[in-house]
Amino acid sequence: MTVAADELHVLLDFDTAAEAELFSPIDDAVMGGVSSSRLVVEEPGIAVFSGNVSLENNGGFASVRSLPRDWGTAAAREFVLRVRGDGKRYRFNVRTPDGPSAFRYEAPIETTAGAWAEVTIPIERLEAKAFGRRVPLVGAPDPARIRSLGFMISDRQAGPFRLEIDWIAWR
Repeated sequence: MTVAADELHVLLDFDTAAEAELFSPIDDAVMGGVSSSRLVVEEPGIAVFSGNVSLENNGGFASVRSLPRDWGTAAAREFVLRVRGDGKRYRFNVRTPDGPSAFRYEAPIETTAGAWAEVTIPIERLEAKAFGRRVPLVGAPDPARIRSLGFMISDRQAGPFRLEIDWIAWR
């Protein structure tokens, strides 16, 4: 199969609730915190990652992660997301099958409150992290091995949050 260099391949467009049901929350409650999050389709075509980040009990992060599957991203050079945020900083992350549960590759998503944006994340810019810290000497993930996608908010950004996601794609 030949793939055009600039062709956009949509992974999720959130036209149905079933696409959002692929995601489960993984919040700081796993460490005793009380933050909460969810990802739901509030209207066809728009998923919403929302909740509340609390710094109580040494907490401070909320995230959602998809069930593992083969996303067909072997030829991917970059991920492209269309999002609308609330002015807070988020992270897009991916996981491969051989990493421990706390290990992920991530890239920042900066948002402007109320403004839709197309965010491009080159695969080589995905940085290895574990327990919120950079993992040195680990290169970018092999796009053919990416099995899980997710979103996270942390960095002591306490309070309610809302990130709308129109679609997730690669090229």
